[in-house]
Amino acid sequence: MAIEFYTWNTPNGRKISVALEEMGLAYNVHPVNISKNEQFAPDFLKISPNNRIPAIIDTDGPGGQPISVFESGAILIYLGQKTGKFYPSDPRAQVPVLEWLMWQMGGFGPMPGQVHHFLQVENPVDQKYGLERYSKETRRLYGVLDRQLANHEYVAGDCSIADFAILGWAWRHERHKVNLADFPHVGRWYAQMMARPGTKRGFEVALG
Repeated sequence: MAIEFYTWNTPNGRKISVALEEMGLAYNVHPVNISKNEQFAPDFLKISPNNRIPAIIDTDGPGGQPISVFESGAILIYLGQKTGKFYPSDPRAQVPVLEWLMWQMGGFGPMPGQVHHFLQVENPVDQKYGLERYSKETRRLYGVLDRQLANHEYVAGDCSIADFAILGWAWRHERHKVNLADFPHVGRWYAQMMARPGTKRGFEVALG
């Protein structure tokens, strides 16, 4: 049975398409056009009450019963636990995966997302403070990631859901106005991740 995947072509949506492909799960894409406010449709709000993509319905959930999951981090953990792939069973090994997943959810996503926002502000006076603030913080976060990857092939040991989460946003580095040549370890990891067949498929699938 397939995962019903409600999404759009955004960093958070790409996290899940990559994970689904890497885990070898069957899924059906249901585009939710956020530019047309389809995320506010009552049927979508039933599975994603925060009116954000992505969300999934697993028709073969725990006990064989359907279950819906919203929030990309929660979806990644759920899929990792469901498949036993890219999410270690050992509690000690889980800790760095969860640390870096939460790092992405709390920072390496919200901060570059603000860069995206302020780049679209037309009035340079209104734009200046926000763009400087969030660009500086985004570059700081790239630096944190670069230091971690200096001594790790993947961010938390073996390739994991944390890598998929971070990659979704690193994919937009050009939009962040970040040159990966400034962060060579991130650049090495990014090229390595994007060369993975499953990841490549996850970025190629049409999400909207």
